[in-house]
Amino acid sequence: MRVSLIQMDILYGQPQTNFERALELLEQAAQENPDVIVLPEMWNTGYALSDLDRLADKDGRQTQQLLSQFARESKVALVGGSVAVKEDGHFFNRTYIYNKEGQLLTAYDKAHLFGLMAEDCYLTAGSDQSLFEVAGIKAASVICYDIRFPEWLRTLMSDGPQILFVVAEWPQTRVQQWEILLKARAVENQSFVVAVNRVGDDPDNHFSGHSMVIDPLGNVLLQAPDNETGIFTVDLNVAQIAQIRGSIPVFEDRRPELYY
Repeated sequence: MRVSLIQMDILYGQPQTNFERALELLEQAAQENPDVIVLPEMWNTGYALSDLDRLADKDGRQTQQLLSQFARESKVALVGGSVAVKEDGHFFNRTYIYNKEGQLLTAYDKAHLFGLMAEDCYLTAGSDQSLFEVAGIKAASVICYDIRFPEWLRTLMSDGPQILFVVAEWPQTRVQQWEILLKARAVENQSFVVAVNRVGDDPDNHFSGHSMVIDPLGNVLLQAPDNETGIFTVDLNVAQIAQIRGSIPVFEDRRPELYY
């Protein structure tokens, strides 16, 4: 599987400009002939949470239209980062996943809300899993703070996904933890981790990017340059997962009766 990561700057509280930027970067990424393109977290608004009533995408319509049309016309699957969505009087941090025919595979609302960035004050947490098949390969996706909850990711990965997609706005001050957590999630779940983080600034944080792709043994296959906007592409040898899981059968050796 060939995956292209979009490491982009996000303008605070300027959704229309961000939509234009995202489309431009998607078009650039498609030139790499990937199977999947991945965007970062909250790319439509950034963390302008106090103004979501005006800024959030109503029912996700604009996002879905852009992603569906682009996937269909470019014949590429999309892990659409996440966007701020307004629906039924609530606000969600939501990921949309599309196949290369432009069909919506699943939508995922961030399950764990991050108090340090006031998500718990403005957003509604999701409770559903994000499991799907893309380019013939089982996968799962989560959003940023979710990676600090290994029990949630183990629940997802126990159903057989071979790739975990992570979309994020992870501040530079904690980027060392970002790298450690991503490597741990890859090794413990014997899966590829494809993690896309933004670059740039908002009123409270600096984001350095540091987007990464990690193999099931914890090896870094790709690390995007810090503080650089661009497209970063890598090929994944998904066939190696069967060998790794066969030699150390972590999922077979689990004892869930001890854990819950």
